This record gives sequence, structure tokens and C-alpha cells, in this order.
Amino acid sequence: MADENKNGETPDLGQRDLNNPRDRDALKRAADDFLKARKDEAVAEAAEDDAAAEDAINPLAELQVENNALKDQMLRLAADMENLRKRTAREMQDAKAYAVTNFARDMLSVSDNLRRALDAIPTDALAEDTGLKALAEGVEMTERAMINALERHGVTQLSPEGQKFDPNFHQAIFEVPNADVPNNTVVQVMQTGYAIGDRVLRPAMVGVSRGGPKE
Repeated sequence: MADENKNGETPDLGQRDLNNPRDRDALKRAADDFLKARKDEAVAEAAEDDAAAEDAINPLAELQVENNALKDQMLRLAADMENLRKRTAREMQDAKAYAVTNFARDMLSVSDNLRRALDAIPTDALAEDTGLKALAEGVEMTERAMINALERHGVTQLSPEGQKFDPNFHQAIFEVPNADVPNNTVVQVMQTGYAIGDRVLRPAMVGVSRGGPKE
């Protein structure tokens, strides 16, 4: 055969005759096989590089997700702590402002009794009896000192005569027909009320007008 030597062996590619069609086909097939092999190697190397790059990116992505989660958690914790701080400060302020509420409420009955004692003394008796007058003055001074002490602790009197009736601070016990006074106006205070801050210790007992023009 033309592509075999005298010993019957197939010559290598370097011994092929390019003028021989069979040799040219053999060389072409060999070149195609070589190029295909190189292409497969290149594809395999590219796949390995992509896998390595993906393995390198994945940990970074996981760290980013974890970092975002920790950041969100810290922001929520900071907001919760700020709300707790504000709530605690408000509760401490309220506790300080209203710490004497029960004590002040108990002292109101003492103040009422002092006032009843003063109102029970006839005016002419005070003029005639100097000892009784001195006693009345002492009781009045005691009442005034007690009211001043309560005021120093945030307790204020409610004496709303002439003001508009407020059910949050006043308790109406009777009505007074009066066409000359705006309707729902406090015209008489039967018992002084007391408040501490914006809380009522005891509402003022009042009489309100009816039949007058609207305010």
C-alpha cells in the first residue's frame, strides 16, 4: 500500500506525503483530534476555574448576609434599649411626682376637719372671747401650713367658682337656675377639690348654672 513502507509499517506523521490524498486525510484527522483534545482540556480547565471562583465568592456572600443580619439585630436592640430608657425615665418621673398621692389624700380629711372647726365658731364669739380667737387663729395657721406643705409637693387646690364645669375635675351636686350666667358654669363651690399634677385627688363639689346662654 502507498502509506506503508517496505516492512509493512505505517509511517509516522512526519513521513506523510502531503501530495498523497490519503496522507492528507490522515494528517487532517490527526489535527482535528489534537484540536478537539485541546478544546476539551480548555473547557475542563475553565469549569475548574469557575468552580474555584464560585467557592471563593460563596463565603463572601454568606458573610455579607450574616453581617446584614447582625446589623439589623443591633439596630433593633438599640431601639428597644432607647424605648426602655424613655419608659423608665417616665416611670421614675411619675413615681417621684405622685409618690405622696396616698399620703396627701389622707391629709385632706385633716384639712377638712380644721376648716369645719373654724366654720363652727360663731363670729360674735370670736369678738367676745380672746382665748377662743387665739385658738381659732392657731387652727387657721395650722390649716394654712398644711396647705402650703401640700403645695410644695405638687398638690394644688381646685376652687373653680366662675369657671366652666369640667367633669374631669369637678363633681356637680346641684343645679342653680340662672339666666344671666352662661350655661354649665360653676356658681358655687361646696367643697374644695385637690389635684396632684394632672391627676385628681378629690374633685371639687360644685353647683352649676342652668338656663343661661351657651358659653
